[in-house]
Amino acid sequence: MDNTQNILIVGVGGQGVLLASEIISAAAMNGGLDVKKSEVHGMSQRGGVVSSHVRIGPKVYSPVIEYGQADILMAFEQAEGLRAVDWMKATGVAVISTTKLVPAIVTSSKAFNYPDDPIADMKKKAKHVIAVPADKIAGELGNPRLVNTILLGVCSNYMPFSTELWQQMIREKVKERFVDINLKAFDRGREVKLTAVGA
Repeated sequence: MDNTQNILIVGVGGQGVLLASEIISAAAMNGGLDVKKSEVHGMSQRGGVVSSHVRIGPKVYSPVIEYGQADILMAFEQAEGLRAVDWMKATGVAVISTTKLVPAIVTSSKAFNYPDDPIADMKKKAKHVIAVPADKIAGELGNPRLVNTILLGVCSNYMPFSTELWQQMIREKVKERFVDINLKAFDRGREVKLTAVGA
């Protein structure tokens, strides 16, 4: 039996995809698990598409998630979530921000049309989709850059680590002056859960 958990994180450059993958990886290592990760930066400094594969378990041999094998999809942007939904297992959980932020590399293509309702389209393909108003929550907390920590809080409900371990990793990975607000953002995310199958 394969006890590896596969987490696919997708978004747009500048949203904090790479920080989220670092915190998950650190939690896994400090939680006594093996971890491998692979990142695709895709013009991340210019608002391009960014993705990160994180695999955790007793022993992990490859950093790359096989197509259709993601247990958790963390999407910082709606269309990017829809683009990645087919990477999920049938039993997987998709945690998607309601953020709409078209990558610059995509808008340069005249052939691209932003989907009318990416989250609705995702729900046609996946049983467990959690749409998170992360921008709204971040605004309430006073910092729009907290979306990644909010989504991390949601996803933490589906990973085998204690709240205390997550908090410790945030303290270690986030700049000191932003630690308190990120801990609050994480707690707000923890409150968001899948209430029912197909929710």
